[in-house]
Amino acid sequence: MPASAYTRAKQPEQVRRALLDCAAAIATDHGVAGVTVQAVAAAAGVTKGGLFHHFGSKQALIEGLFADLLARVDAEIDAAVEADPKPRGSFTRAYVNAVFTGKAFGFATPWAALSMVVVTDPSLRRLWNDWMKARLKRHRATDAAPELYVVRLAADGAWLSYVTTGQTRMSADLRAVHDRLIAQTYRRQQPER
Repeated sequence: MPASAYTRAKQPEQVRRALLDCAAAIATDHGVAGVTVQAVAAAAGVTKGGLFHHFGSKQALIEGLFADLLARVDAEIDAAVEADPKPRGSFTRAYVNAVFTGKAFGFATPWAALSMVVVTDPSLRRLWNDWMKARLKRHRATDAAPELYVVRLAADGAWLSYVTTGQTRMSADLRAVHDRLIAQTYRRQQPER
């Protein structure tokens, strides 16, 4: 039985979470263009006014969804880095795994729908850049090597290829790319002579 408006008003975090979850589901199924105020409010069982109470505009909703997904990616990457017994390259390995198979960031997530918008939306691009800069600063001691940067860029390229070709699942070729990129994170570049 759905909660009444009175009950929901006393649980604003649950309403906000429902709005973000519904927006993510709509973005996954219909792309960012499908994330309308009406569609998200209806899916979450709130009025448009209720949505605007939490997010002042559609842009604020999209930014909120993006920030929420980044927080999920952060948690996933933090857990992977913490569990990795080899510090060198641990962020890069966690990033590659998140890109290819992650629950928050991987190929079959709402991130796929939002990522294309990042290219054209200055506020989302700023959020992404700030996130990446903070991560790289935090992991400078373990992941600043140029060869690890190349691995992260290759993961981004594989991800872009996946999203733009409309694949529905990771192919054997992409699995091989994933495995090769992970293997690269364990290799130390030999100094030039």
